[in-house]
Amino acid sequence: MENSVQFVQWLRSVAPYIHAFRGKTFVVAFPGELVVAGALPVLAQDLSLLHALGIKIVIVHGSRPQVAEQLALRNVEGRFHNGIRITDTAALECSKEAAGELRLDIEAAFSQGLPNTPMAHSAIRIISGNFVTAKPIGIVDGIDFQLTGTTRKIAYDTISNILDSGNLILLSPLGFSPTGEAFNLTMEDVAVSAATALRADKLIFISETAMMTDQDGDEIRELSYKQAEAELSAQYLAPESAFYLEHAIKASRGGVPRIHIVPYKIDGSALLELFTHDGVGTMVSTENLESLREATVEDVGGIIKLIEPLEADGTLVKRGRELLEREINYFSVIEHDGVIFGCAALYPFPFDKMGEMACLTVNPEVQSQGDGERILKHMEKRARRAGLHSLFVLTTRTAHWFLKRGFVQATVDDLPKDRQKMYNWQRKSLVLIKQL
Repeated sequence: MENSVQFVQWLRSVAPYIHAFRGKTFVVAFPGELVVAGALPVLAQDLSLLHALGIKIVIVHGSRPQVAEQLALRNVEGRFHNGIRITDTAALECSKEAAGELRLDIEAAFSQGLPNTPMAHSAIRIISGNFVTAKPIGIVDGIDFQLTGTTRKIAYDTISNILDSGNLILLSPLGFSPTGEAFNLTMEDVAVSAATALRADKLIFISETAMMTDQDGDEIRELSYKQAEAELSAQYLAPESAFYLEHAIKASRGGVPRIHIVPYKIDGSALLELFTHDGVGTMVSTENLESLREATVEDVGGIIKLIEPLEADGTLVKRGRELLEREINYFSVIEHDGVIFGCAALYPFPFDKMGEMACLTVNPEVQSQGDGERILKHMEKRARRAGLHSLFVLTTRTAHWFLKRGFVQATVDDLPKDRQKMYNWQRKSLVLIKQL
């Protein structure tokens, strides 16, 4: 029974993401190392699930270890400059062989359909072709990159039509010139170019790198592209992580709203990144997605969904929609990517220079991540701006939390006269006051 309840709660919690993602275009790129690690079948299952939810998927694969293997068989040493392969004729032939083999492996992975597996009845069609036009990089820093290229154009109209027909697109790290030449490209370049050309809603790098950390060793969960530029310029990231972040910034500048870098070593990392509050990777966005702000009438529905369970168990006093709409100006909310995860209200008593903070609520999924404290500090600042000298709360179940944050126990007589008249003696709430 407990598992059933947890499942229902989980399904309800991901519903907002499902609604938000339906019909969107995601470009998902992964390195050849993921295939070597044997993680391709699971990734195919996860991407098939996204496809089943109505998300349009473009896949871009890398092939570095596979090319290295082919070169080793020929006793040819691979050469790189600034993390990019210098492609001579032998390396290009190896790149073609690796891309062909990987394409077949990926198509096979998406052809799974055994009963009682995640891909049963999926019948997914994955389409590849000459969708990438390329040009040579040329000579950079005195280094001739030979047959290494960069993306010139993506056949976005053709790709869009294929996606609209319910198929997946597969892009290899190879491009072709109008004269018929083939060029070896980086997976990251192709992915950024595709996401930009298709105006994708998300670009997701399923990377071989671990979660990015800052110079203090703290995990980097979310960055605006300007913050990402600052982290990159600090030059403390490992070369592989810096390379991904550099391309994430390029995609953000190109108009891709969200770029995610998630480690493939975590099972289901793409799903965890997309359908949980904090994800398991680093996200670069055109702006800071989390905001703590004063509420508007458009937030009423989200607040109701947040506080209903606490009203039902008696933790909060019940508020109807009409009352919330009338009092919405007293509320502040914390939201992430359009979903409200916390709220609180401040009712001022100007004559007494006091304010009541009520309805402080945080989604249970994120209660241990400091959002409650952030809301409290926000409400304290809001109270100070209003000229109030103290903040009080009435609580039946969370007194300890407030006491740890500077509130002290008081009596009903310490409340403003107007609030004393409204005190509910049946609830017998504790009175806690904090001086500002």
